[in-house]
Amino acid sequence: MTAMDKVTEQELSAWRFFIKAHAMIIERIEQDLAEQKRVPLTAYDVLIALFEAPGRKLRFGDLNKKLVLSKSGLTRLVDRMEREGLIRRERSEEDRRGAYAALTELGETELRKAWPVYAKGIKQYFAAPLSAGNDLQSARNAFEALYVYMQSQEGASS
Repeated sequence: MTAMDKVTEQELSAWRFFIKAHAMIIERIEQDLAEQKRVPLTAYDVLIALFEAPGRKLRFGDLNKKLVLSKSGLTRLVDRMEREGLIRRERSEEDRRGAYAALTELGETELRKAWPVYAKGIKQYFAAPLSAGNDLQSARNAFEALYVYMQSQEGASS
């Protein structure tokens, strides 16, 4: 076993609290969205990715990179969202084999309806408990450091 294989109690404890807290926050926000009859978080993530994209559309491969879903999971989700009228598929003009997921007016409307519920959940379940002292800023700095590190690893592993 190398030094990299060893995980200290503090490291393991931090990891476990991170995973548990994340899962609980997501579950609570999902419950709040369901109670208000809003789109679930997985659909929200697709809608916000499309809303923020140029032309309100993304190639499926680019959309998949922005989400935490398998390709088959994304396909099932996109099929359901298309049936519900939240998104539409568009063929690529440059590459006939390529396709885009595009945001519909209904998709944008549902995104806007879900945002206040989602924002309240972020505030209530994440930001408020961390607002004492500098905990929120410390959490932000820690998550940014993780993100930057993982981004650098992504380039290194390619």
